[in-house]
Amino acid sequence: MLLFVGLVLAVAAVAAAVGVVMANSAPTTLTVFGEAVPGVAHQWQVFLAGGAVATVFIVGMMVTFIGAGRTIRARRDLKEMRAKHEKSLTTLEMEKRQLQQELARVRRSQAAAPAPVPAPTPGRSAPAPGRPVASRPAPNAPARAATPRSQVKAASPFFDRAD
Repeated sequence: MLLFVGLVLAVAAVAAAVGVVMANSAPTTLTVFGEAVPGVAHQWQVFLAGGAVATVFIVGMMVTFIGAGRTIRARRDLKEMRAKHEKSLTTLEMEKRQLQQELARVRRSQAAAPAPVPAPTPGRSAPAPGRPVASRPAPNAPARAATPRSQVKAASPFFDRAD
């Protein structure tokens, strides 16, 4: 509907311009900044020059408004991106603090747990106090391979959560 109204207005403007040009054929001169413009000898040429100036003005205003709109959108988008970035940083810092607290809690609970004291085996005497106990594998026990650190599962309620 808006397209139709725009086309009707454009056709009406062209018809009015043609009427003005055809009706004005008297000789005239056009002066700009005190100087006569060469090649303009009739009123219709003055009218067309005015139309050309109006067209340049309208195109200039359109370019200005388009540029202003882009600048406003760019600033709004930049502001939104900054807000998202700040929110993301805040969330990451909060998660970091939670992880640090969880790590400290797990380390405290591991430090508080007493180390198991090996029971003396039959036929061997108990080690002397202050001497380190050497741990030897049982004669028929299979050799354990060292588990890489990346495959060790953390036993923590924080890491077991599904959210």
